[in-house]
Amino acid sequence: MSRAIDLIITYRVVKMLITPFEKTDAFKNGIIDADGKVLRKFKTIKSPKEKRSYTMLHRFVFNLKRILKRVGLGGRLGSFGVALALLLKEDKSYVQHKDAIESAVITYLKEENLYDMLLNEVREIPEIDAEPYMTCFGMSIYEKDGELVSEDNYAKTL
Repeated sequence: MSRAIDLIITYRVVKMLITPFEKTDAFKNGIIDADGKVLRKFKTIKSPKEKRSYTMLHRFVFNLKRILKRVGLGGRLGSFGVALALLLKEDKSYVQHKDAIESAVITYLKEENLYDMLLNEVREIPEIDAEPYMTCFGMSIYEKDGELVSEDNYAKTL
């Protein structure tokens, strides 16, 4: 049962990572701005609807998204590939669910009309002779100095 709950949480985190801030209920409720910056502190939020749109999980993922953007993981697809690879590296038992997670996220992206936008975001695939650590969402993920990085960022270090 615990594994099923972990898988659901993993799916929710990855789904929240790929959703632009502007498409979240927290943005629509004026709690965060388009960059995920907090406009209203949690303790000032009163309505149940607003509280559901800005839970502890939301705050964690929004902070993670801002950090990922700051460290320059490249486009969103690269960021999500790295995020999934980190989850799989952390707990190898999730590797058996990798295809299901990717499929669920891609289905969600298509339903929200975000899939083509993300695919178009990746402009040029760099040529890299090294073997990737893993492939997530069709993007090669490399290990560089103990960190997982997308193929775009790995190519910049060569």
